[in-house]
Amino acid sequence: MKKIFHAGLLTALLLLGSTSCSNFVDGYEVSPNSPVETNPALLTTVIEVATFAHYTGQFARFATVMTQQCAGTQAQYEDLAKYSLLEGDNVNEWQSHYSAITDCNILIDLAGESNPHYRGIGKILKAMNLQITTDLWGDIPNREAGQGLQGEEFYSPAYDAQQLVYQDIQTLLSEAIADLSKSADDNNILPATDDLIFNGDAARWIITARILQARGENHLSKRDAAGSATKALAALDAAYAAGLTGPDADCNAIFPGDGNSLNQWNAFQNDRANYIKMAEGFVNLLKTIGDPRLPFYAAEDANGDYSGTPLGSITTSTSDVGAYFASPASPAPLATYVEAKFIEAEAAFRTNDKARAAAAHNEAIKTHILQVTGAAAPADYITSQASETDATITLEKIMTHKYVALFTQFESYNDWRRTNIPQLSPNPNGLVADIPRRLPTPQDERLYNNNAPSPSITDILKPVWWDE
Repeated sequence: MKKIFHAGLLTALLLLGSTSCSNFVDGYEVSPNSPVETNPALLTTVIEVATFAHYTGQFARFATVMTQQCAGTQAQYEDLAKYSLLEGDNVNEWQSHYSAITDCNILIDLAGESNPHYRGIGKILKAMNLQITTDLWGDIPNREAGQGLQGEEFYSPAYDAQQLVYQDIQTLLSEAIADLSKSADDNNILPATDDLIFNGDAARWIITARILQARGENHLSKRDAAGSATKALAALDAAYAAGLTGPDADCNAIFPGDGNSLNQWNAFQNDRANYIKMAEGFVNLLKTIGDPRLPFYAAEDANGDYSGTPLGSITTSTSDVGAYFASPASPAPLATYVEAKFIEAEAAFRTNDKARAAAAHNEAIKTHILQVTGAAAPADYITSQASETDATITLEKIMTHKYVALFTQFESYNDWRRTNIPQLSPNPNGLVADIPRRLPTPQDERLYNNNAPSPSITDILKPVWWDE
Protein backbone atom coordinates (compact mmCIF):
# COMPACT_ATOMS: atom_id res chain seq x y z
CA MET A 1 0.00 0.00 0.00
CA LYS A 2 2.86 2.36 -0.76
CA LYS A 3 0.92 4.33 -3.34
CA ILE A 4 -0.81 7.49 -2.12
CA PHE A 5 -4.05 8.56 -3.74
CA HIS A 6 -5.60 12.00 -4.04
CA ALA A 7 -9.09 11.88 -2.52
CA GLY A 8 -11.72 11.12 -5.09
CA LEU A 9 -9.61 11.79 -8.16
CA LEU A 10 -7.89 8.44 -8.62
CA THR A 11 -11.08 6.49 -7.99
CA ALA A 12 -12.87 8.44 -10.70
CA LEU A 13 -9.97 7.97 -13.10
CA LEU A 14 -9.78 4.23 -12.44
CA LEU A 15 -13.47 3.84 -13.12
CA LEU A 16 -13.14 5.78 -16.36
CA GLY A 17 -10.29 3.52 -17.46
CA SER A 18 -7.38 5.90 -16.92
CA THR A 19 -3.93 4.38 -17.32
CA SER A 20 -1.95 7.33 -15.92
CA CYS A 21 0.56 6.73 -13.14
CA SER A 22 -0.67 7.39 -9.61
CA ASN A 23 2.76 8.27 -8.16
CA PHE A 24 4.39 11.65 -8.54
CA VAL A 25 8.13 12.01 -8.96
CA ASP A 26 9.93 12.81 -5.70
CA GLY A 27 10.01 16.56 -5.19
CA TYR A 28 6.86 17.10 -7.26
CA GLU A 29 4.29 15.71 -4.86
CA VAL A 30 1.72 18.43 -5.55
CA SER A 31 0.25 18.33 -9.02
CA PRO A 32 -1.02 21.68 -10.36
CA ASN A 33 -3.73 19.78 -12.22
CA SER A 34 -5.09 17.91 -9.17
CA PRO A 35 -7.71 19.33 -6.82
CA VAL A 36 -6.43 20.12 -3.35
CA GLU A 37 -9.84 20.56 -1.76
CA THR A 38 -13.03 18.56 -1.89
CA ASN A 39 -16.44 18.58 -0.26
CA PRO A 40 -18.86 16.00 1.15
CA ALA A 41 -21.12 16.02 -1.91
CA LEU A 42 -18.30 15.29 -4.36
CA LEU A 43 -16.78 12.64 -2.12
CA THR A 44 -20.11 10.87 -1.59
CA THR A 45 -20.69 10.51 -5.32
CA VAL A 46 -17.14 9.36 -6.02
CA ILE A 47 -17.17 6.78 -3.21
CA GLU A 48 -20.56 5.40 -4.26
CA VAL A 49 -19.44 4.99 -7.87
CA ALA A 50 -16.33 3.16 -6.67
CA THR A 51 -18.42 0.94 -4.40
CA PHE A 52 -20.71 0.10 -7.31
CA ALA A 53 -17.67 -1.10 -9.25
CA HIS A 54 -16.35 -3.11 -6.30
CA TYR A 55 -19.61 -4.99 -5.71
CA THR A 56 -20.97 -5.33 -9.26
CA GLY A 57 -17.84 -5.52 -11.41
CA GLN A 58 -14.85 -7.85 -11.33
CA PHE A 59 -15.65 -9.51 -8.02
CA ALA A 60 -19.32 -10.09 -8.84
CA ARG A 61 -18.18 -11.91 -11.97
CA PHE A 62 -15.54 -13.76 -9.95
CA ALA A 63 -18.21 -14.88 -7.48
CA THR A 64 -20.53 -16.22 -10.17
CA VAL A 65 -17.71 -18.27 -11.69
CA MET A 66 -16.57 -19.65 -8.33
CA THR A 67 -20.15 -20.63 -7.41
CA GLN A 68 -20.86 -21.96 -10.92
CA GLN A 69 -23.73 -19.62 -11.68
CA CYS A 70 -21.67 -18.54 -14.67
CA ALA A 71 -18.86 -20.14 -16.64
CA GLY A 72 -15.59 -18.51 -17.64
CA THR A 73 -15.12 -19.37 -21.30
CA GLN A 74 -12.49 -17.12 -22.87
CA ALA A 75 -9.31 -15.16 -22.11
CA GLN A 76 -8.74 -14.32 -18.43
CA TYR A 77 -12.12 -15.74 -17.46
CA GLU A 78 -11.19 -19.11 -18.90
CA ASP A 79 -8.13 -18.88 -16.64
CA LEU A 80 -10.31 -17.84 -13.71
CA ALA A 81 -12.58 -20.85 -14.28
CA LYS A 82 -9.47 -23.00 -14.00
CA TYR A 83 -8.64 -21.32 -10.68
CA SER A 84 -5.65 -19.37 -11.92
CA LEU A 85 -5.50 -16.68 -9.23
CA LEU A 86 -2.11 -14.98 -9.11
CA GLU A 87 -0.72 -12.22 -6.91
CA GLY A 88 -0.74 -9.68 -9.74
CA ASP A 89 -4.26 -10.34 -10.96
CA ASN A 90 -6.20 -8.01 -8.66
CA VAL A 91 -3.71 -5.27 -7.81
CA ASN A 92 -5.92 -2.63 -9.45
CA GLU A 93 -8.95 -3.81 -7.49
CA TRP A 94 -7.01 -3.75 -4.20
CA GLN A 95 -5.83 -0.20 -4.94
CA SER A 96 -9.34 0.90 -5.85
CA HIS A 97 -10.78 -0.54 -2.63
CA TYR A 98 -8.23 1.34 -0.54
CA SER A 99 -8.65 4.51 -2.56
CA ALA A 100 -12.33 4.35 -1.64
CA ILE A 101 -11.50 3.65 2.02
CA THR A 102 -9.17 6.66 2.01
CA ASP A 103 -11.96 8.79 0.56
CA CYS A 104 -14.34 7.47 3.21
CA ASN A 105 -11.93 8.54 5.94
CA ILE A 106 -11.74 12.01 4.42
CA LEU A 107 -15.53 12.23 4.11
CA ILE A 108 -16.03 11.13 7.72
CA ASP A 109 -13.53 13.71 8.99
CA LEU A 110 -14.76 16.48 6.69
CA ALA A 111 -18.41 15.95 7.63
CA GLY A 112 -17.67 15.87 11.34
CA GLU A 113 -20.19 16.76 14.02
CA SER A 114 -21.71 19.47 11.83
CA ASN A 115 -22.94 17.07 9.16
CA PRO A 116 -23.81 13.75 10.81
CA HIS A 117 -25.84 12.47 7.84
CA TYR A 118 -22.85 12.72 5.50
CA ARG A 119 -20.68 11.20 8.20
CA GLY A 120 -23.10 8.31 8.62
CA ILE A 121 -23.18 7.62 4.90
CA GLY A 122 -19.37 7.71 4.85
CA LYS A 123 -19.19 5.16 7.65
CA ILE A 124 -21.61 2.79 5.88
CA LEU A 125 -19.66 3.04 2.64
CA LYS A 126 -16.39 2.43 4.50
CA ALA A 127 -17.92 -0.61 6.19
CA MET A 128 -19.02 -1.96 2.81
CA ASN A 129 -15.59 -1.53 1.26
CA LEU A 130 -13.83 -3.07 4.25
CA GLN A 131 -16.31 -5.96 4.17
CA ILE A 132 -15.72 -7.05 0.59
CA THR A 133 -11.97 -6.59 0.99
CA THR A 134 -11.64 -8.71 4.12
CA ASP A 135 -14.02 -11.35 2.74
CA LEU A 136 -11.68 -11.79 -0.22
CA TRP A 137 -8.29 -11.47 1.50
CA GLY A 138 -8.89 -12.26 5.19
CA ASP A 139 -6.53 -10.22 7.39
CA ILE A 140 -6.15 -6.77 5.82
CA PRO A 141 -4.91 -3.25 6.61
CA ASN A 142 -7.70 -1.67 8.60
CA ARG A 143 -7.05 0.70 11.49
CA GLU A 144 -3.93 2.13 9.86
CA ALA A 145 -5.34 1.95 6.32
CA GLY A 146 -6.34 4.94 4.25
CA GLN A 147 -4.12 7.31 6.23
CA GLY A 148 -1.33 7.74 3.68
CA LEU A 149 -2.07 11.41 3.10
CA GLN A 150 -0.96 12.03 6.70
CA GLY A 151 2.65 11.06 6.12
CA GLU A 152 5.22 8.35 5.45
CA GLU A 153 4.60 6.59 8.76
CA PHE A 154 1.32 5.35 7.25
CA TYR A 155 2.80 4.11 3.98
CA SER A 156 3.07 0.55 5.30
CA PRO A 157 -0.13 0.01 7.31
CA ALA A 158 -0.32 -2.92 9.67
CA TYR A 159 -2.60 -5.84 8.93
CA ASP A 160 -5.42 -6.47 11.38
CA ALA A 161 -6.89 -9.89 12.08
CA GLN A 162 -10.16 -10.47 10.28
CA GLN A 163 -11.94 -10.91 13.59
CA LEU A 164 -10.95 -7.35 14.53
CA VAL A 165 -11.94 -6.03 11.11
CA TYR A 166 -15.38 -7.55 11.58
CA GLN A 167 -15.73 -5.91 14.98
CA ASP A 168 -14.74 -2.55 13.49
CA ILE A 169 -17.25 -2.95 10.66
CA GLN A 170 -20.04 -3.45 13.17
CA THR A 171 -18.85 -0.41 15.13
CA LEU A 172 -18.88 1.71 11.98
CA LEU A 173 -22.43 0.62 11.21
CA SER A 174 -23.65 1.31 14.74
CA GLU A 175 -22.05 4.76 14.69
CA ALA A 176 -23.59 5.41 11.27
CA ILE A 177 -27.04 4.58 12.57
CA ALA A 178 -26.55 7.03 15.43
CA ASP A 179 -25.40 9.74 13.01
CA LEU A 180 -28.26 9.18 10.59
CA SER A 181 -30.80 9.13 13.41
CA LYS A 182 -30.04 12.77 14.17
CA SER A 183 -32.47 15.42 12.98
CA ALA A 184 -31.97 17.08 9.62
CA ASP A 185 -31.75 20.33 11.57
CA ASP A 186 -28.52 19.07 13.16
CA ASN A 187 -26.78 19.24 9.76
CA ASN A 188 -25.25 22.30 8.13
CA ILE A 189 -25.65 20.66 4.75
CA LEU A 190 -27.66 17.61 3.74
CA PRO A 191 -27.02 14.92 1.13
CA ALA A 192 -29.28 15.18 -1.91
CA THR A 193 -28.76 14.10 -5.52
CA ASP A 194 -25.05 13.65 -4.85
CA ASP A 195 -26.17 10.53 -2.97
CA LEU A 196 -26.85 8.36 -6.00
CA ILE A 197 -28.43 5.59 -3.94
CA PHE A 198 -31.04 7.25 -1.73
CA ASN A 199 -30.85 10.99 -2.48
CA GLY A 200 -30.03 11.65 1.13
CA ASP A 201 -32.90 9.62 2.64
CA ALA A 202 -31.50 8.93 6.11
CA ALA A 203 -34.21 6.42 7.00
CA ARG A 204 -33.32 4.15 4.10
CA TRP A 205 -29.61 4.41 4.91
CA ILE A 206 -30.41 3.25 8.46
CA ILE A 207 -32.24 0.23 7.06
CA THR A 208 -29.25 -0.56 4.85
CA ALA A 209 -26.93 -0.38 7.84
CA ARG A 210 -29.17 -2.82 9.74
CA ILE A 211 -29.16 -5.29 6.82
CA LEU A 212 -25.38 -5.01 6.62
CA GLN A 213 -25.15 -5.66 10.35
CA ALA A 214 -27.24 -8.79 9.93
CA ARG A 215 -25.14 -9.91 6.97
CA GLY A 216 -21.91 -9.49 8.90
CA GLU A 217 -23.21 -11.38 11.91
CA ASN A 218 -24.51 -14.15 9.70
CA HIS A 219 -21.08 -14.58 8.13
CA LEU A 220 -19.90 -15.88 11.50
CA SER A 221 -22.10 -18.98 11.39
CA LYS A 222 -19.09 -21.31 11.46
CA ARG A 223 -17.53 -19.43 14.37
CA ASP A 224 -20.62 -19.04 16.57
CA ALA A 225 -23.71 -20.65 15.08
CA ALA A 226 -26.16 -19.70 17.82
CA GLY A 227 -24.73 -16.33 18.79
CA SER A 228 -24.35 -15.08 15.23
CA ALA A 229 -27.91 -16.13 14.42
CA THR A 230 -29.32 -14.32 17.46
CA LYS A 231 -27.40 -11.14 16.63
CA ALA A 232 -28.45 -11.30 12.96
CA LEU A 233 -32.10 -11.60 13.94
CA ALA A 234 -31.76 -8.67 16.35
CA ALA A 235 -30.35 -6.51 13.53
CA LEU A 236 -33.18 -7.56 11.22
CA ASP A 237 -35.82 -6.87 13.86
CA ALA A 238 -34.33 -3.38 14.15
CA ALA A 239 -34.50 -3.02 10.36
CA TYR A 240 -38.17 -3.99 10.32
CA ALA A 241 -38.86 -1.57 13.17
CA ALA A 242 -37.09 1.13 11.13
CA GLY A 243 -39.44 0.58 8.21
CA LEU A 244 -38.12 -2.36 6.17
CA THR A 245 -41.29 -3.83 4.70
CA GLY A 246 -40.33 -4.60 1.12
CA PRO A 247 -37.98 -3.86 -1.80
CA ASP A 248 -38.73 -0.12 -1.75
CA ALA A 249 -35.87 0.26 0.73
CA ASP A 250 -33.37 -1.76 -1.33
CA CYS A 251 -29.83 -0.41 -1.57
CA ASN A 252 -28.88 -0.72 -5.23
CA ALA A 253 -26.02 0.36 -7.44
CA ILE A 254 -27.52 2.87 -9.85
CA PHE A 255 -26.47 3.15 -13.51
CA PRO A 256 -27.88 5.90 -15.78
CA GLY A 257 -27.20 3.64 -18.76
CA ASP A 258 -25.22 5.89 -21.06
CA GLY A 259 -21.61 6.79 -21.80
CA ASN A 260 -19.39 5.54 -18.98
CA SER A 261 -22.40 4.94 -16.74
CA LEU A 262 -23.43 1.51 -17.96
CA ASN A 263 -24.48 -1.38 -15.77
CA GLN A 264 -21.29 -3.40 -15.22
CA TRP A 265 -22.68 -6.68 -16.55
CA ASN A 266 -23.94 -4.94 -19.68
CA ALA A 267 -20.66 -3.13 -20.24
CA PHE A 268 -18.65 -6.31 -19.76
CA GLN A 269 -20.76 -8.38 -22.15
CA ASN A 270 -20.59 -5.61 -24.75
CA ASP A 271 -16.82 -5.20 -24.50
CA ARG A 272 -15.85 -8.83 -23.89
CA ALA A 273 -18.47 -10.97 -25.54
CA ASN A 274 -18.11 -14.69 -24.82
CA TYR A 275 -15.75 -14.26 -21.87
CA ILE A 276 -18.57 -15.33 -19.52
CA LYS A 277 -21.64 -17.45 -20.17
CA MET A 278 -24.37 -18.90 -18.01
CA ALA A 279 -23.32 -22.14 -16.32
CA GLU A 280 -25.02 -25.42 -17.14
CA GLY A 281 -25.64 -26.47 -13.54
CA PHE A 282 -27.33 -23.20 -12.63
CA VAL A 283 -29.54 -23.14 -15.73
CA ASN A 284 -30.50 -26.76 -15.16
CA LEU A 285 -31.41 -26.00 -11.55
CA LEU A 286 -33.78 -23.26 -12.71
CA LYS A 287 -35.29 -25.58 -15.29
CA THR A 288 -35.68 -28.44 -12.82
CA ILE A 289 -37.72 -26.34 -10.41
CA GLY A 290 -39.63 -24.60 -13.23
CA ASP A 291 -38.40 -21.20 -12.12
CA PRO A 292 -40.21 -18.31 -13.86
CA ARG A 293 -37.08 -16.12 -13.53
CA LEU A 294 -35.09 -18.14 -16.07
CA PRO A 295 -35.89 -15.97 -19.14
CA PHE A 296 -34.99 -12.88 -17.09
CA TYR A 297 -31.76 -14.36 -15.74
CA ALA A 298 -30.54 -15.75 -19.07
CA ALA A 299 -30.64 -14.54 -22.66
CA GLU A 300 -31.65 -16.94 -25.42
CA ASP A 301 -28.78 -19.05 -26.71
CA ALA A 302 -27.83 -19.69 -30.35
CA ASN A 303 -30.76 -22.12 -30.67
CA GLY A 304 -33.39 -19.86 -29.13
CA ASP A 305 -33.34 -21.83 -25.87
CA TYR A 306 -31.73 -21.23 -22.47
CA SER A 307 -28.57 -23.17 -21.79
CA GLY A 308 -25.35 -23.05 -19.83
CA THR A 309 -21.78 -24.03 -20.51
CA PRO A 310 -20.82 -27.33 -18.82
CA LEU A 311 -18.23 -27.30 -16.03
CA GLY A 312 -14.77 -27.53 -17.58
CA SER A 313 -15.99 -26.56 -21.05
CA ILE A 314 -15.33 -23.35 -22.99
CA THR A 315 -18.42 -23.57 -25.20
CA THR A 316 -19.73 -20.10 -26.08
CA SER A 317 -22.95 -20.94 -27.95
CA THR A 318 -24.81 -20.91 -24.63
CA SER A 319 -26.80 -18.13 -22.95
CA ASP A 320 -25.44 -14.79 -21.83
CA VAL A 321 -26.59 -13.20 -18.58
CA GLY A 322 -30.09 -11.91 -19.24
CA ALA A 323 -31.56 -8.46 -19.59
CA TYR A 324 -32.87 -8.15 -16.03
CA PHE A 325 -29.30 -8.00 -14.72
CA ALA A 326 -27.42 -6.86 -17.82
CA SER A 327 -29.35 -4.02 -19.45
CA PRO A 328 -27.56 -0.66 -19.73
CA ALA A 329 -29.49 0.90 -16.84
CA SER A 330 -30.28 -2.18 -14.74
CA PRO A 331 -29.78 -1.43 -11.04
CA ALA A 332 -27.59 -3.97 -9.26
CA PRO A 333 -28.45 -5.18 -5.73
CA LEU A 334 -26.13 -4.26 -2.86
CA ALA A 335 -28.25 -4.91 0.26
CA THR A 336 -31.90 -5.81 -0.17
CA TYR A 337 -35.14 -6.87 1.46
CA VAL A 338 -34.93 -10.27 -0.23
CA GLU A 339 -31.46 -10.88 1.16
CA ALA A 340 -32.70 -9.78 4.59
CA LYS A 341 -35.52 -12.32 4.48
CA PHE A 342 -33.13 -15.10 3.51
CA ILE A 343 -30.78 -14.12 6.34
CA GLU A 344 -33.80 -14.21 8.64
CA ALA A 345 -34.74 -17.65 7.37
CA GLU A 346 -31.26 -19.06 7.93
CA ALA A 347 -30.73 -17.40 11.30
CA ALA A 348 -34.16 -18.43 12.56
CA PHE A 349 -33.49 -21.99 11.41
CA ARG A 350 -30.24 -22.00 13.39
CA THR A 351 -32.08 -20.83 16.51
CA ASN A 352 -34.63 -23.61 15.93
CA ASP A 353 -37.47 -21.18 15.19
CA LYS A 354 -38.45 -23.18 12.14
CA ALA A 355 -41.85 -21.55 11.73
CA ARG A 356 -40.20 -18.15 11.38
CA ALA A 357 -37.59 -19.65 9.07
CA ALA A 358 -40.25 -21.11 6.78
CA ALA A 359 -42.27 -17.90 6.66
CA ALA A 360 -39.20 -15.78 5.81
CA HIS A 361 -38.06 -18.27 3.17
CA ASN A 362 -41.48 -18.28 1.47
CA GLU A 363 -41.71 -14.48 1.58
CA ALA A 364 -38.25 -14.04 0.06
CA ILE A 365 -39.03 -16.29 -2.91
CA LYS A 366 -42.41 -14.77 -3.68
CA THR A 367 -41.11 -11.22 -3.34
CA HIS A 368 -38.15 -11.82 -5.61
CA ILE A 369 -40.18 -13.47 -8.34
CA LEU A 370 -42.60 -10.55 -8.36
CA GLN A 371 -39.69 -8.12 -8.39
CA VAL A 372 -37.90 -9.83 -11.30
CA THR A 373 -40.80 -10.91 -13.50
CA GLY A 374 -43.38 -8.26 -12.66
CA ALA A 375 -45.95 -10.96 -11.90
CA ALA A 376 -46.79 -13.09 -8.90
CA ALA A 377 -45.23 -16.52 -8.77
CA PRO A 378 -47.39 -19.20 -10.44
CA ALA A 379 -49.54 -21.16 -8.01
CA ASP A 380 -47.86 -24.47 -8.78
CA TYR A 381 -44.44 -22.92 -8.18
CA ILE A 382 -45.56 -21.53 -4.83
CA THR A 383 -46.90 -24.96 -3.91
CA SER A 384 -43.67 -26.74 -4.77
CA GLN A 385 -41.09 -24.15 -3.74
CA ALA A 386 -42.54 -21.49 -1.44
CA SER A 387 -44.99 -23.24 0.86
CA GLU A 388 -42.60 -24.54 3.48
CA THR A 389 -43.69 -25.10 7.07
CA ASP A 390 -41.86 -25.70 10.31
CA ALA A 391 -42.02 -29.39 9.49
CA THR A 392 -40.60 -29.15 5.96
CA ILE A 393 -38.10 -26.29 5.98
CA THR A 394 -34.42 -27.22 5.76
CA LEU A 395 -31.18 -25.27 5.59
CA GLU A 396 -30.55 -26.73 2.14
CA LYS A 397 -33.84 -25.33 0.84
CA ILE A 398 -33.13 -21.90 2.30
CA MET A 399 -29.59 -21.64 0.97
CA THR A 400 -30.42 -23.10 -2.44
CA HIS A 401 -33.17 -20.55 -2.99
CA LYS A 402 -30.93 -17.77 -1.67
CA TYR A 403 -28.31 -18.92 -4.20
CA VAL A 404 -30.92 -18.54 -6.92
CA ALA A 405 -32.18 -15.15 -5.73
CA LEU A 406 -28.73 -13.63 -5.22
CA PHE A 407 -27.57 -14.42 -8.76
CA THR A 408 -24.84 -11.95 -9.87
CA GLN A 409 -24.12 -10.90 -6.27
CA PHE A 410 -20.81 -11.36 -4.47
CA GLU A 411 -22.62 -12.54 -1.36
CA SER A 412 -23.34 -15.91 -3.02
CA TYR A 413 -19.63 -16.73 -2.77
CA ASN A 414 -19.63 -15.95 0.95
CA ASP A 415 -22.71 -18.13 1.46
CA TRP A 416 -21.22 -21.07 -0.41
CA ARG A 417 -18.02 -20.89 1.60
CA ARG A 418 -19.97 -20.85 4.87
CA THR A 419 -22.48 -23.59 4.12
CA ASN A 420 -21.21 -25.64 1.16
CA ILE A 421 -24.70 -25.23 -0.30
CA PRO A 422 -25.22 -25.98 -3.08
CA GLN A 423 -22.70 -28.77 -3.21
CA LEU A 424 -20.37 -28.01 -6.10
CA SER A 425 -17.72 -30.13 -7.78
CA PRO A 426 -14.49 -28.36 -8.71
CA ASN A 427 -13.56 -27.77 -12.34
CA PRO A 428 -11.91 -31.01 -13.52
CA ASN A 429 -9.40 -28.87 -15.40
CA GLY A 430 -8.60 -26.77 -12.35
CA LEU A 431 -5.04 -25.85 -11.44
CA VAL A 432 -5.79 -26.61 -7.80
CA ALA A 433 -7.72 -29.53 -6.38
CA ASP A 434 -10.75 -27.60 -5.12
CA ILE A 435 -12.69 -24.37 -5.54
CA PRO A 436 -10.65 -21.38 -4.29
CA ARG A 437 -11.68 -19.91 -0.97
CA ARG A 438 -9.73 -16.64 -1.03
CA LEU A 439 -7.41 -14.41 -3.06
CA PRO A 440 -3.62 -14.38 -2.65
CA THR A 441 -1.76 -11.44 -1.12
CA PRO A 442 -1.55 -8.73 -3.83
CA GLN A 443 1.83 -8.32 -5.47
CA ASP A 444 2.18 -4.65 -4.54
CA GLU A 445 1.66 -5.49 -0.89
CA ARG A 446 4.47 -8.04 -1.02
CA LEU A 447 6.74 -5.52 -2.72
CA TYR A 448 5.91 -2.30 -0.91
CA ASN A 449 4.22 -2.93 2.43
CA ASN A 450 6.67 -4.03 5.11
CA ASN A 451 3.75 -5.22 7.23
CA ALA A 452 2.24 -7.50 4.60
CA PRO A 453 2.12 -11.23 5.40
CA SER A 454 5.56 -12.79 5.14
CA PRO A 455 5.70 -15.10 3.39
CA SER A 456 2.85 -13.92 1.18
CA ILE A 457 -0.32 -15.94 1.24
CA THR A 458 -0.39 -17.86 -2.03
CA ASP A 459 -2.58 -20.81 -1.01
CA ILE A 460 -5.98 -19.94 -2.50
CA LEU A 461 -7.51 -22.97 -0.76
CA LYS A 462 -6.67 -21.54 2.67
CA PRO A 463 -9.95 -20.37 4.29
CA VAL A 464 -10.29 -16.89 5.71
CA TRP A 465 -10.90 -16.73 9.48
CA TRP A 466 -14.70 -16.93 9.42
CA ASP A 467 -14.56 -19.82 6.95
CA GLU A 468 -12.24 -21.97 9.09
